[in-house]
Amino acid sequence: MKNLTLLLLAVLLLPGACGKNPPPTPDPDPVSATLVRGADISWVTEMESRGYKFYNAAGQERECTALMKELGCNAIRLRVWVNPANGWNGQADVVEKAKRAQALGLKLLIDFHYSDSWADPGQQTVPAAWQGKDATAMAVAVKEHTQDVLQALKAAGVDVAWVQVGNETTNGMLWESGKVAGSSVGQFVNYFHAGREAVRAVYPDAQVVLHLDNGWKLDTLNWFLTLMKGKSLDYDVLGLSLYPSYWENGAYPDWKPKVQQFVANLPTLYQNYGKPVMLVEFGMPASQPAQARAALQYLLDNTKDYNYFQGVFLWEPEAEHDRNGYDYGAFSGGKPTAALEPFAE
Repeated sequence: MKNLTLLLLAVLLLPGACGKNPPPTPDPDPVSATLVRGADISWVTEMESRGYKFYNAAGQERECTALMKELGCNAIRLRVWVNPANGWNGQADVVEKAKRAQALGLKLLIDFHYSDSWADPGQQTVPAAWQGKDATAMAVAVKEHTQDVLQALKAAGVDVAWVQVGNETTNGMLWESGKVAGSSVGQFVNYFHAGREAVRAVYPDAQVVLHLDNGWKLDTLNWFLTLMKGKSLDYDVLGLSLYPSYWENGAYPDWKPKVQQFVANLPTLYQNYGKPVMLVEFGMPASQPAQARAALQYLLDNTKDYNYFQGVFLWEPEAEHDRNGYDYGAFSGGKPTAALEPFAE
């Protein structure tokens, strides 16, 4: 009887024996074991071509990639355009920037836009060279372009940790055939899987990232991810964007509501879809370094217990209005502001 009682107690103490099992916890792996503190600095070579230089807080000149490491970054994100008019973010430019990151021991995320210029929820323009292709030929073009760029990186001795197949694809990519709306996914899944297959062929250990915008909008994220779950979309990491103080009504709104909502969404997203999450774009106004610092610190402090949260990439911190005509960044006069300080702590 004593042995039977002990056996029953042991069974009752097993996880889930007396109630609902907790959400699964992913096993650590070499890519996600260390929290990502990264930056997308895709503008760097174009800025250099215009004569802009970068400096640390002491005023000492630094190459921007090296400066990012000095500021606490451990990863770099680079966007890829198919045939950009001026060459920036094309294959050769991406390889050049990636080699700098590789030489510094920084992990690399490659972000394919599948367009000749910007791709986002408001524009997913088919590259000029791909215009008129049917869905089958378009999928082949996606696969070949992805494979060509990744093979060029591999030939240059570059390791790639993550590959983003499409940029902010909440409304799909390669419109109109790859548009996602309502209950229709068009050819999006086929195009995404074509890119994924290319990643697997060149960098089999790289994690494939699905990228959506507005990481605070849980209803939109649930709509898209539930739709894709029903279509068996195959990806490794859910990548999100978050711009919590985007200019509206003549001012920058308080960052807190959207950042807090983003953090609150994370357990639900992981429990519902079972994928680790990474903030692959996080941007704050360059003119508000104190608020930007506080927002980044909040993110780091309030996600540290979520081992399914892989980290944060700041979007173009080296940008500033006087140099790029862009208002979101973390530099002033070529020097980093306080916005970046949480990465170094």
